[in-house]
Amino acid sequence: MTTASPLVALVGNPNAGKSSLFNALTGARQKIANYPGVTVERHSGRASFADGRPLELIDLPGSYSLTPASLDEAVTRDVVLGRQAGERRPDALIVVVDAGNLDQHLCFALELIGQGLPVVIALNMVDMAARDGLELDAAALAARLGVPVVPTVAVRKRGLDALLDALDGALKQGASAAPAANDDQRALHHQARALARAAIVREAPARRWTHAIDRVLLHPVAGFAVLLALLFIMFQAVFAWATPFADALEGGIGALQGLVIAAMPDGFLRGLIVEGLLGGVGSVVVFLPQILILFLFILLLEASGYMTRAAFLMDGLMAKVGLSGRGFIPLLSSFACAIPGIMATRAMPDAQDRLTTILVAPLMTCSARLPVYAVIIAAFIPATSVGGSPVGLQGLVLFGLYLFGIIGALLVALVLRRTVTKGNTAGMMMELPRYQMPRAGDVLLGLWQRAWAFLRRAGTIILATTVILWLLLTYPKVPEGSNISQVDYSVAGRIASGLEVVVKPIGFNHDIALALIPAMAAREVAVAALATANAVDAGDDEDAMAAALGDTLAGKWSLATALAFLAWFVFAPQCISTIAVTRRETGGWKWPLFMVGYLFVLAYVAAGITYWTAVALGLG
Repeated sequence: MTTASPLVALVGNPNAGKSSLFNALTGARQKIANYPGVTVERHSGRASFADGRPLELIDLPGSYSLTPASLDEAVTRDVVLGRQAGERRPDALIVVVDAGNLDQHLCFALELIGQGLPVVIALNMVDMAARDGLELDAAALAARLGVPVVPTVAVRKRGLDALLDALDGALKQGASAAPAANDDQRALHHQARALARAAIVREAPARRWTHAIDRVLLHPVAGFAVLLALLFIMFQAVFAWATPFADALEGGIGALQGLVIAAMPDGFLRGLIVEGLLGGVGSVVVFLPQILILFLFILLLEASGYMTRAAFLMDGLMAKVGLSGRGFIPLLSSFACAIPGIMATRAMPDAQDRLTTILVAPLMTCSARLPVYAVIIAAFIPATSVGGSPVGLQGLVLFGLYLFGIIGALLVALVLRRTVTKGNTAGMMMELPRYQMPRAGDVLLGLWQRAWAFLRRAGTIILATTVILWLLLTYPKVPEGSNISQVDYSVAGRIASGLEVVVKPIGFNHDIALALIPAMAAREVAVAALATANAVDAGDDEDAMAAALGDTLAGKWSLATALAFLAWFVFAPQCISTIAVTRRETGGWKWPLFMVGYLFVLAYVAAGITYWTAVALGLG
């Protein structure tokens, strides 16, 4: 020990109460600066032993291991190992662990104990653990770890004197002959869980049930089976539960069209309302029940605590393709919309990890694709069960489309991480929340927010795009006596005819060519475009107008074309809003243009392969 005041570092996982303990020990005797050469803050302060001898404390950034995944964690590692410029190596460590998450926090503690420094474990937040029915034997844990373990409640300043006494003893004794740190994280986790179980004196039944459930849900085989089963049930429900509500909405919109036709004379305004607003925007609104059912499942899984466990399961798979586990939440958010998913990547410390996640986020099947999937599946896939089972064929196809999107994203990430975004993949530690019953009020509020967001989108972007498209479909008017349809004669129809030449080799027809361009504004507009074109083509034919969009498409398209259209939208280039947010997040046009380019190529190839395969199988 040096003649200077001993330097003691407080180390631990994030959310262990480390900073609260530092504040309780140092009070107002604190200084904040930056470590040399980095932007990470250095928090230091002074405390005293019982006899008045001073010691210097430093509060290190929260870390999950000595293998850093961020600049903050790199500083923690360098200080502990004595590699940080301008910072002497600590004489001792106070390792702060959360008593309620002992099996997770002990993993890092075991790494630190093996570094050859005197160590004292602050078993923090024991009051919260007791409240949850957990009682721990600190002495038994200390015997197994070979270092002092002191129960503390930092926010109430409980256990501080005992902690300082244990620290004084550890400094006088020096470092014990601890085994070298184990680099095998899996082995450390197993050891940590065994130590945590041995320290438990009493445990509430809820905690035992949590661990029992987690043994299944976090199992590398059984856990994935449960996850796939949940997703499968979710997509079955999207069709099975939503059909009556969607049919009611569709019938209501049809009735409104009839009322407008009966009440208004033929002309520009009636055409705009009937064909553009009700025919176009209404065709998207009818899919609100499917979207709400999808989000109902997502909200329930989030509120119950399961979604974090799904992230834990996916972390290993993502690492195999070069994606960081930290990217799971942004990608999960992209199932709702790619825009918040891309913005959520700001929390990712590694630039290449972040860029890769941004580039593959549009491949997650956002809710905007659901109206497209729903109308095509309902039109071309029979509403029958599979082999006499309760499994619906339509729900199975929808599940497959979402699954193909995920697989596509993983494969693209694998290619990107080996080429344009090459770099090391950072691991991720995560804390698992307790299981709980979702609150009905929170779920209902979440559903309302998503319903409002969808309707607002329908009333702005989709409405504006549909009105513009209707105008382009309506003018110029086809000459009297001409056998050319209004859609083909219009400006939009002529543009579609030019595009059709490009997409015809992959099985796309004039209808699809017409829908692709406005779909760049928002994917749902593809449905609105098809519905508007159908309404314009119907003209004054009320029977044709009353016919459901799906029925109309089923009479005009082949099954091979429909399947190719679905494959296109699995990989379809994202909406304009997503391109704009990508440009903002990446600081230029290079990566947004790259993203649009590879997605166009991927969508074209996927649609082509699907169409040619279907034709070869006699489905053309």
